[in-house]
Amino acid sequence: MTDGTPATLAGTRRSVLPAGAGRVLRPRGGLPVALVAAAFTLAQLLLVRPGMGLGWDETVYVSQVSPHAPAAFFSAPRARGVPLLVAPVASWSSSTALLRVYLALLSGLALYLALRVWRGLFPAHVLALAGALFATLWVTLFYGPQAMPNYWVAVGAVACAGCFLRARADRRDRAALCGLLGAAALMAWMRPMDAVWAVLPLPALALPGRHWRPLAALLAGLAAGSAEWVIEAYVGYGGPLRRLSDGSAAQGGLGWHLAVVDQLRSLGGRTLCRPCAGAPPGLLITAWWYVLPVLALLGLVPARRAGRTRPTWTALACAATAAFPYLFLVGYAAPRFLLPAYALLAIPVADALVHLVRAPGGKWRPAALSLVVLGLAVHLAVQYAVLARTVARTTAAHRDWDRTAVALHRLGVRPPCLLTGENAIPIAFYAGCGSAATDGNNTNTTRAAIEETARRTPVAALTTANGPPPPYARTWPFHRFGRLGLYVAPTAQKGTAP
Repeated sequence: MTDGTPATLAGTRRSVLPAGAGRVLRPRGGLPVALVAAAFTLAQLLLVRPGMGLGWDETVYVSQVSPHAPAAFFSAPRARGVPLLVAPVASWSSSTALLRVYLALLSGLALYLALRVWRGLFPAHVLALAGALFATLWVTLFYGPQAMPNYWVAVGAVACAGCFLRARADRRDRAALCGLLGAAALMAWMRPMDAVWAVLPLPALALPGRHWRPLAALLAGLAAGSAEWVIEAYVGYGGPLRRLSDGSAAQGGLGWHLAVVDQLRSLGGRTLCRPCAGAPPGLLITAWWYVLPVLALLGLVPARRAGRTRPTWTALACAATAAFPYLFLVGYAAPRFLLPAYALLAIPVADALVHLVRAPGGKWRPAALSLVVLGLAVHLAVQYAVLARTVARTTAAHRDWDRTAVALHRLGVRPPCLLTGENAIPIAFYAGCGSAATDGNNTNTTRAAIEETARRTPVAALTTANGPPPPYARTWPFHRFGRLGLYVAPTAQKGTAP
């Protein structure tokens, strides 16, 4: 079958792809992709501890719908997708383990659906390998079961690009149009600006051939997903432009920043590299990052031979635009920022690896297979080692927050209560308190308001162990707890000392 040859889609109707669009294969063999998605879910439950506790950003998102603690300040860069995603569990249960299981199951299903969209554009074994490559990255496993938006932008980007290609190839494919609208809405629901960057190349595919329906579905999805963000911008931030400006300031000012090396430094398990100093991890940990773009471009070779050049170029182009702002416009790094790029690149990379195994003939084929398998085995071992260290370190940090919350309860800081200062936002969630700040990115109150609150309810100001207290807490009793100093307002009814 060559470009432009009719092919059966879903076994119900025939579809003709324009020249260069890539041939459509019979969409069989969904089982390998389903098995990969199931294994991904199981790996999350086994390797990422369900009782790991919630991280800083997670407490902000979950607190918006949880009755466990007052809603934390919702800064300009955030969107309401994650709170709505976790609401079915977090709105009635404070169990972190239950939330992790729910998100692991949901993320595995989302991976299957996103890859399923590409059936017919790539062989099933290529899609299964692509899913396995993406799902076994430590950063994917770590953030799949977390209440964070980046994984959902990633699977949304994969589904969006695939649905766009299908809708472009077959004007009668209503399922593809609905999937395109839904995937675009999902991304914008999670992070509107990331959604725009991830689909930036798609209009260029629609305009030359006047493919207005997929373009309209794409734009409608983006508009629907970002509608709440825009409305909230007018209500609480002074309009979308002001909210974008505030969001830029919260991220240190968007502009030309060469963050490539910062992202490289984060590959060793640094979930947030801000400021990002020190040497990058060793070559064994970073080698896959150097190989990734080479293999992705090599995927064009089998794509051209098999008549699927356009799908491959689409995945590459969307990955490049999704990664661009986090490599060149943001002055710090976090490995989760590049999840959408990794998910899109996994497809041409998988195609390239299959080609490397199959292309050599005769006695060279076993050698090529052995080399690829050995490389993948080393890569998996490294990813597991980084994941294990990251989970252990993160769990220990979250337990420190929980112990601090218990200590505050013993000092009489119990709900309803308010925390300010060092790590106030996550510790406040663990303690069931509200949080407040008079400066920084999370400013939401004033000194006078805190002093007034302290006259009526328990308030504590948190500092580093030897750090000075804020002016309003200078006369409050001081208690040292680990690496923190706790200044507790006299209104708290002290219980057993920590």
